[in-house]
Amino acid sequence: MSQVIDIFTSKGFTVQEMVALAGGHTIGFSHCKQFSNRLFNFSKTSETDPIYNPQYAAGLKKLCQNYQQDPSMSAYNDVMTPNKFDNMYFKNLKRGLGLLATDSLMFEDKRTKPFVELYATDQTKFFEDFGNAMRKVSVLHVKAGKEGEIRHRCDTFNKLNDNL
Repeated sequence: MSQVIDIFTSKGFTVQEMVALAGGHTIGFSHCKQFSNRLFNFSKTSETDPIYNPQYAAGLKKLCQNYQQDPSMSAYNDVMTPNKFDNMYFKNLKRGLGLLATDSLMFEDKRTKPFVELYATDQTKFFEDFGNAMRKVSVLHVKAGKEGEIRHRCDTFNKLNDNL
């Protein structure tokens, strides 16, 4: 968690803003490859990460059992309300349903846990803080003039697209 906090603080974000931004994981998915190390051969003493809820871990193991043959295998970041922007992601962390290691660690770390608990109980506060943090992200390292570009496709640079 220290490494993640350092990355965000080096960009001018507070720990609370970092936690609010992580709440964006309430929608979307992650490929099994991104968290498989928590499911298979986690440690010498535990096959899976003990932070996971046991039933959740079992379901993920079944879902991701063939992820090496099929790299498109993925799971929702928020298993309860995957297509709804809400505070369920934070409630899930308290239940051992954090998909990514950094998600789970936010409920374990004393610097981030108070904000996880706050957002799990106060969706309005989460929405407010997420919006403010996103506004801050939107102006971070903006390139203007000849240093920037308006992309024709949001997922790649124009120069790469022009060669397609």
